[in-house]
Amino acid sequence: MPLSEHFIGMHKVEKPCAKCVFCFGWISVNRSLLAKKIRWCAVSDPEQKKCAELAKALVAVLSPAAVAAFAKLSCIRASSTTDCIDRIRANRADIVTLDAGEVYSAVKQFGLVVVAKETYSDGACVLSVAVVRNNSLGIRSLRGLRSCHSGVRWTAGWSLPLGFLLSRNYLNWSQERPLSRDVSAFFSASCIPGARAMAPSLCALCQGQKSYVRQRNYHCETSHNEPFYNSQGALRCLRSGTGDVAFVDHLALESIKATDDYRLLCTDGTQAPLSQYRHCNLGRGPGGGVVTRFSLRKIARKFLVTVQMLFGKRGRETKRFQLFNSSSYGQNDLLFKDLTNKLAVLPDDTDVSQLLGLDYVALLKGLGHEGRSLDDSVVRWCCISHAEMKKCELWALSIKSDPLVCVRAVSIRNCIEKIKRDEVDAVSLDATHTFFAGKCGLVPVVTEYYGTECEAADRSTHWEADVLPSVVGVAVAKRSSKKILMGNLKGGRSCHGHLYSPAGWLLPHRHTLTPEHNSSIPCDPNQAYSEVFWKGCLPGSDGNLCKVCMGGSEEAATKRCADNHNERYYGNMGALRCVVGDPSGKSYGDVAFLEQHNLKANILSLSSTGWAEGWMPSDFELLCSDGRRAPLSEWESCNLGVIPPNTVMTRPVLTARVYDFLIKSQETFAANSDAEFKLFESLQYGESDLLFKDATQCFVHTSHMDYRAILGDEFYIHAETVFNCTHSDILDFCNQDICSVL
Repeated sequence: MPLSEHFIGMHKVEKPCAKCVFCFGWISVNRSLLAKKIRWCAVSDPEQKKCAELAKALVAVLSPAAVAAFAKLSCIRASSTTDCIDRIRANRADIVTLDAGEVYSAVKQFGLVVVAKETYSDGACVLSVAVVRNNSLGIRSLRGLRSCHSGVRWTAGWSLPLGFLLSRNYLNWSQERPLSRDVSAFFSASCIPGARAMAPSLCALCQGQKSYVRQRNYHCETSHNEPFYNSQGALRCLRSGTGDVAFVDHLALESIKATDDYRLLCTDGTQAPLSQYRHCNLGRGPGGGVVTRFSLRKIARKFLVTVQMLFGKRGRETKRFQLFNSSSYGQNDLLFKDLTNKLAVLPDDTDVSQLLGLDYVALLKGLGHEGRSLDDSVVRWCCISHAEMKKCELWALSIKSDPLVCVRAVSIRNCIEKIKRDEVDAVSLDATHTFFAGKCGLVPVVTEYYGTECEAADRSTHWEADVLPSVVGVAVAKRSSKKILMGNLKGGRSCHGHLYSPAGWLLPHRHTLTPEHNSSIPCDPNQAYSEVFWKGCLPGSDGNLCKVCMGGSEEAATKRCADNHNERYYGNMGALRCVVGDPSGKSYGDVAFLEQHNLKANILSLSSTGWAEGWMPSDFELLCSDGRRAPLSEWESCNLGVIPPNTVMTRPVLTARVYDFLIKSQETFAANSDAEFKLFESLQYGESDLLFKDATQCFVHTSHMDYRAILGDEFYIHAETVFNCTHSDILDFCNQDICSVL
């Protein structure tokens, strides 16, 4: 039975074979919708030839009637992928495969739509790798070298490597001028196909034919007629000795023979064999996508489903034509990448941010893919309460540096989401939330320093430290509550700083809270606290662990147990208030889990803030893990464990801007010690640790460090272990994987 007989509207089929129903069941569409010619945009003669062979194969496989009713393929020759985008917009071509960076531009700037994305054997993403000949080069010594790139604004050849270089401050970009100028100043010469209009030196190494006739000018074009175009071309640039380093996707490495002639540059400054690309790369981003006009999206999807079903990896007609193989045409990656495993045809409502991923979209915006905007000249700080907004707004009025905008969120976790969504830029995070942010793709800018000496040897404000002073978590009870002991807390009432706080949530769980929990503590801290305590206040939680909470009042009015300072029992100050009780003497806990820093100052402030009169540090004692009690002064030997310092986190491309802003702020307030506003003081706002810990002395530059190094192995492994068995919405959000195969 000819294939045409299974197309609806062709021939009446009483009972087609099951196999054909499976293959063609989707083609129950209107004949007028199918009778459309598809014009594929080809960017070179080899690609034009492969496209023509595909057209012939379709005619050969489908009966004449089926071809007429379904779709005729024709091939339109263009000079570059940019030319293809222009032709599709102008209805002079219909469809083309683009790198993800070009997909974003095609959708956001030119109104095209994505109908499919390439997926590979290990997912739908590519890794950006820096390849060099086997020598002493490192990622920190790229300045002044000759560079080869797959294409301008391409994922692996431009966006990911530049994002990395900017995040580590290896490449300095003054955002008053185009990024291309600073890139051309960073490398001595380059070949970045597609960059001819940006800066001449970005095309200096390219080898394509030059001509005053546009259709014959292939120099530095995103076309196979430019010998150094795409990842294979960038490797050709390196192999020929024209360039010193090639920025390509990991899929291209398969074309290099397994020898020791080439190495990868790793982010820690070392080199690695090509086979280690999973661990030695500059980041990952989405693979290629197929775009068309909005009006043609349904026809384009059906066309792609058909050609893949016939000529894809598992196609029924691969002996006649192979969609993902270009070896017969003298080039690689024609029409699609040769290592494409399948095309994932996308549903109609697929958003480009959903397709490419929030991290990648934020990176492209940060690199100026959409042009400059007001957001490029400000720093947007995330605040989680009325008190933090008040302090932040005074900060904005007090500085003489770049503008500061204060943006409200409902919790620290919400801040992480907003940074990832490009709704705010930065926030200071405790160690557990630094763990979350790192998993979410955010990077460190500075770390709060709690030591005594805070001045660099050259009296500069750029300061790095070999040791980052930590704080400790403690368990505190009123001295009068003699029966309250660590290990004997069953049925008590607990006060915790907030959900996921290191001192209030993560560390106490490691200790023996009751005799029966000595050897069977639940892995999930929430479960452990629910089983041990009768009730408590753990802001951000629910159930019995919210019943002691009070909520907010007046301007900071909020529901009970909110995960921010508007809940009066939130944070270190809030946990202290909780163990003291509200001003009426009610609603209190038996034990408070909080940080030791500024504890005495917070106790003394209870009176000045109008919360409770007469409390002194001597009225409280520490609960030690061995069952004894100790005065507050013995915190070094009686504590719950060490907590890494808070870290300011942001999106990778913004590290330099946020760092400069913070250092300018620090300089401003250091130069004017009599100023009313203090960056590291909060008690005047009725709370503690607003925006930054009050124990902070200065900022330490840490954007060159991985967040795991800041947290330290012990804390990182502990957090990893706990969250392997504890559900967290923020980790669900951060672990959304655009690279998984559909």
